[in-house]
Amino acid sequence: MTRTETLDAIVKAYDIRGTVPDQLDAGIARALGVGFAAFTGAERVLVGRDMRPSGVELTAAFIEGLTSQGVDVVDLGLVSTDLVYYAAGSLDAPGAMFTASHNPAGYNGIKLCLAGARPVGQDTGLADIKATAAEVLGGGGPEPAARAGSVTQRDLLDDYAAHVRSFADLSGAKPLRVVADTANGMGGLVVPAVFAGLPFELEIMYGELDGTFPNHPADPIQPENLLDLQARVRETGADVGLAFDGDADRVFLVDDRAEPVSGSTTTAILAKAVLDKEPGATIIHNLICSRAVPEIVRENGGTPVRSRVGHSFIKELMAETGAAFGGEHSAHYYFRDNYRADSGLIAAVLVLEQLSRAGVPLSELRKPFERYAASGEINTTVADQAAVIERVAAAHPDAEQDRLDGLTVGYDDWWFNLRPSNTEPLLRLNLEAATRDDCEARTAEVLALIREE
Repeated sequence: MTRTETLDAIVKAYDIRGTVPDQLDAGIARALGVGFAAFTGAERVLVGRDMRPSGVELTAAFIEGLTSQGVDVVDLGLVSTDLVYYAAGSLDAPGAMFTASHNPAGYNGIKLCLAGARPVGQDTGLADIKATAAEVLGGGGPEPAARAGSVTQRDLLDDYAAHVRSFADLSGAKPLRVVADTANGMGGLVVPAVFAGLPFELEIMYGELDGTFPNHPADPIQPENLLDLQARVRETGADVGLAFDGDADRVFLVDDRAEPVSGSTTTAILAKAVLDKEPGATIIHNLICSRAVPEIVRENGGTPVRSRVGHSFIKELMAETGAAFGGEHSAHYYFRDNYRADSGLIAAVLVLEQLSRAGVPLSELRKPFERYAASGEINTTVADQAAVIERVAAAHPDAEQDRLDGLTVGYDDWWFNLRPSNTEPLLRLNLEAATRDDCEARTAEVLALIREE
C-alpha cells in the first residue's frame, strides 16, 4: 500500500484512525501536522494524547510538523478528549487529540477541532489536511517557515475539572456511592479530578493509565465490557456505575440493580435536567434515539430537534438552533455551554444531580423515561446498500418515510431506521416498538427483507 493509499484508509468521516505502525506512523503524523497547520493558518495549536504507548512518538512527530510551519504548540500532555475540547474553547485555539477512543491497543488516531472546539470532519477540513499531508509524503507540500514554532507545556486539569463541576449544583447532594470503571483509559486521570470535593463516595476500577488495556477493552457499548462494573455495583451496593471509554468522552450508566441504562434513556434524563435549568430550551436528539426522547422534551416544555447520527451534524444543528443540549444513542452528550462539545463527565455529574434530587434509586428514576422496546443496533453485510434500502422502503408504502440519514420508516406503534455505514459494506438497523414481543417480530420481519437473496 502506498503512503497515499494509507492516508485514504486512515482518514475517516470524523477523525483519523489506524493501526500502528503499519498505517499510522511518525512520518504520517508529521505530514498531518503540516496539513493541520496549513489548513488552520493558526499561530497556536493545542495538542494532547491518551495513554496509548504509541502516542508519545506520534504526538512528537505531529508537533514537529506544526512547528516546522511556524506554529507555536501548547502541549497539554496526557488528557481526555473532552479536556482538549475545553482547552480549544477556553483558549480559543485549534486542538488535536491523539487517541483511538474505544479501539484496541494496536490502534491510534487523531481527533481535530478548530478554535472554539468547532468540529473538523471530512467536509470541514479533513480532506484538505489529507491532501496537504499527501503532498508532504510525496516530497512536496509547504516550505518550512523562516521561524520554527515554540513548544510549551500546560496543565489544564484543575481548570477543566472546575468547568465540569460548574454544570451541576451539588451543594446539598446526598452522599451517593459511585463506582467508575475507567478501563485503564484517560478516565483514570480526569474522573478523580472532577470528583475531588464532591459529596460522593467514589471508587475507581482499573484507574491505572495503561494503553494495552490489561483488564478489558475500553469499549463500554459492548455489554461484555460492563460485566466487571455490574459485578462491583452488586458487591458494594453502589447507587450508580459509570463506564468510560478510552478517551473518556463517553459514559455509560449502570443502575443500582446493576442494569445498564441505554444512551436514549440517559439522553432523556439529561434533557429533563437541562430543561429544569433552562425552561423552553431546544434539545437535539439523533434519529436512532427512542421516541421517548422527543416526547419527554415536549412534556418538559422544550423543543426537540431531530438530527443525523454523528457529532459534526449535532454540533452544526446546535449552532443553528441555539440548542442547550444534544444527545446520541451511542452515549455522546453535547452541551452548548461546553462549546457544543461532548463530555461524558458533564453528563455524569448532571445525572448524579438528578439522582440526588429525586430521592429514589436510579432503577426507579429511569422508569418514566423508558416507554418502548428497542432492537439495539443490528449490522448486516450487504453487497448493494442503496438497492436494499430501496427494497425495504418499497415494502412499506403506507408508512411515513424520510431520508434524513438512510431510511426512517414510521408507524403509530413502531418505527425503524436503516442506514449505511460510511466505512464498511454494512446496513445498520435500529427498530423500536410498543412491546418486546412486537419489537422482536418486527425486527425479524425487517431483517428478512434486508437479507433477502
